[in-house]
Amino acid sequence: MEQGKTITQCAELLKNKKISSVELTKEYLKRAHYSNKELNAYITICDDAALEMAAAADKKLAEDGAHPLCGVPFGVKDAICTAGIRSTASAKILDNYVPPFDATVVGKIRDLGGVIIGKHNCDAFGHGASNENSHYGPVRNPHDITKVPGGSSGGSAAAVAADLCVYAIGEDTGGSVRQPASFCGLAGLRPSYGRNSRYGIMPMASSLDTVGPIAKTVEDVAILMEVMAGADKLDSTTVPVAVPRYTDFLERGVKGWKVGLPREYFEGALHEDVAARMEEAKKRLIDLGCELVDVSLPHTKYAVPTYYIVVPAEDSSNLGRFDGMRYGVRSSEKSLGDAYEQARAAGFPDECKRRIFIGTYVLSAGYYDAYYKRAQQVRTLIIRDFDEVFKQVDVLLTPTSPFPAFNIGEKSDDPIQMYLADIFLSGSSLAGVPGISVPAGVSATGLPIGAQFIAPRLKEEKVLNIAHQFERVGFV
Repeated sequence: MEQGKTITQCAELLKNKKISSVELTKEYLKRAHYSNKELNAYITICDDAALEMAAAADKKLAEDGAHPLCGVPFGVKDAICTAGIRSTASAKILDNYVPPFDATVVGKIRDLGGVIIGKHNCDAFGHGASNENSHYGPVRNPHDITKVPGGSSGGSAAAVAADLCVYAIGEDTGGSVRQPASFCGLAGLRPSYGRNSRYGIMPMASSLDTVGPIAKTVEDVAILMEVMAGADKLDSTTVPVAVPRYTDFLERGVKGWKVGLPREYFEGALHEDVAARMEEAKKRLIDLGCELVDVSLPHTKYAVPTYYIVVPAEDSSNLGRFDGMRYGVRSSEKSLGDAYEQARAAGFPDECKRRIFIGTYVLSAGYYDAYYKRAQQVRTLIIRDFDEVFKQVDVLLTPTSPFPAFNIGEKSDDPIQMYLADIFLSGSSLAGVPGISVPAGVSATGLPIGAQFIAPRLKEEKVLNIAHQFERVGFV
């Protein structure tokens, strides 16, 4: 079968009996096994389970009214629980963990006949921007295997870009869907906080975590969001707001839309190729009939430091459940204290430990007010910045990343430089608003570059609409 098929194209082939789900799944399993040796995008490839799901999907497809996701192979970030399929979060401490339940978003897709090919490599517990912080080794970018694919959902982006699955379900706390999508030349959506259920997601920072799709086209993202979104009684942070039919918005014109250009996102050390592609993006939007408006998000410079106080604080709390006793890899030490210490020392990568130390410190007596409380106050100011700017414009345009994919190992010894990779993503994450990265051309060396659209909270249809129109213009 020809590579690069989208959900829509696969659904058409399945509907017209040009191929069966079992045949399609076998093809993707073959690709996954062959390419994973080089890319390391999968931690677990579940051949038998995938073929069982595909056989069940073929029965559904024999009936009228099967959903477009029925029979289509996909992958899931390994920090998301999948019933009966090993889910390690790329950390040694969960090397043997097999959940007895699905995350809500995964269960919704499986109920429609979706076929899980396997679980994608990621930065352990979502801690990273390069997919180098994994117990199972780094993932390589399909466009250049000397480069990172982005993180933390790097395995998901690499698998979709290399066509080792049709689409993937990732997780975005501070950019973990959008940045890999940018580095790998894909569409990746971070939904509004509360739009998609977090139940069954291994928590990183509970006040920021979201679950979002990574796909080859914005249309595929919209199809997935119609299934994934919605209130969930198992997650009290989801909002009881009706889910729009997102695909109905894609073909609407954007003539007359006001697109904000936050000056803080275009100043400073933008890679020259990124700057050039963003100038082209602005011209494309003008061609679409949009009005470009210079705006300001004045507290942007505080987003990264605020993020790296709030997130480690919540990390340190959430990671306390991993002790090697109730589930996961158990230490052989006999005393309880020694067993906890050994399991965590061996089971957590360095970045996890770094965040635990930072988070415990900023929450400790005598430092809480100086760090954590102040960071939450600044977070409120960042939220207000977005509230104010969306009184002036429909959406915002920014670069997704200040640079294209960088070399494996280039930033791994400098945590600050690694944290700055998400400089254009952490602000909207703190504000809880939706953002999508879409391809905006390539660098001089052929590496993908992404453009990000951001909209007001619970207005995913806006970013999907303008991103789809932008995508149709095409880039070289």
